[in-house]
Amino acid sequence: MNNKLTQSIAANGIIAALYVILTLITYPISFEGIQFRFAEILVLLTFFRKDYTFGICLGCALANIASPLGFFDVLFGTLATLLSCVCIFFCKHLLLAVIFPVIFNGVIVGLELYWLINEPLFISMLSVALGELVVMIVGYFIFFSFRKRPQVLKSIGALQNIDFKF
Repeated sequence: MNNKLTQSIAANGIIAALYVILTLITYPISFEGIQFRFAEILVLLTFFRKDYTFGICLGCALANIASPLGFFDVLFGTLATLLSCVCIFFCKHLLLAVIFPVIFNGVIVGLELYWLINEPLFISMLSVALGELVVMIVGYFIFFSFRKRPQVLKSIGALQNIDFKF
């Protein structure tokens, strides 16, 4: 195994672990109707490195095992995160990148809550999207601050969008 592959596997393992830990320590606000899953900030890492999608999705799937919705949250919550990551790594603007998790989680997780626990459809979509929007705004400002800190970009192994503007 080459050194870059080993580093990528290790980095993705760390990201997956971080996602699980951040989700579980904020368990009461990470699941169901009104959720502020701060681990979702990690999806913005894919703006700089698309291979981090693996660690983020693995972390999401593992964290969702603890969900009250069980297997369905593992499947659909991870799908929302995967779609968000894929769209983010094609983005050239960080501000636009924050929209994808809001939309995908709002729609997919909102539908999941509607189908599984009979939450009103519009309210469940809106509450998930609003929670995700709050988290993504926090994430935006954190990641936006990286543009003036090349050492941070280097430490996360940024391979793309290194000179982003907003």
